Amino acid sequence: MGAPAVSSLARDDRTGDANALIDDFGLHIGRAMGWPPMAGRTAAVLMLGEAPMTMAELQAALYASKGSMSEMTRLLVENGTVRRFKQPGSRHYVYEWRDDAWAGCLQHQLDATAELLALAESAHARSTGLPGRQRERLRQMHEYYTFMVSSLEALLAQYKESH
Repeated sequence: MGAPAVSSLARDDRTGDANALIDDFGLHIGRAMGWPPMAGRTAAVLMLGEAPMTMAELQAALYASKGSMSEMTRLLVENGTVRRFKQPGSRHYVYEWRDDAWAGCLQHQLDATAELLALAESAHARSTGLPGRQRERLRQMHEYYTFMVSSLEALLAQYKESH
């Protein structure tokens, strides 16, 4: 990847608005998602970027270590907002904000909730020997995650249909 991508996002070349937006993402997305602020800042740089960026370009844009960027990009890929790929003819991976990032984020939430539903189903099925109060709590857990999964599935379908 060439220097234009880095220089257009390097801290020293950004407008005050871009810097403030990147810092806001770090603060607010980090807090809301339970992520480190650097993950939110990385998300902002990729969302605002005009082209995919290499790990080295992200490090330069955010003054971050390779280890930190590796962890932040992994988190963003796992959460469905960023994709990692090799461009034709390149040996290095690049990262870019997914065109369907919001659907990817919602899909990640659905997948995590479905995993908790599987736990609730298993726990509920094995609760027969427990006292009534504990069985009731497990039944409520199962009911809650059943509701959440069906609601998130409907929400994801509705979002995809509208976009």
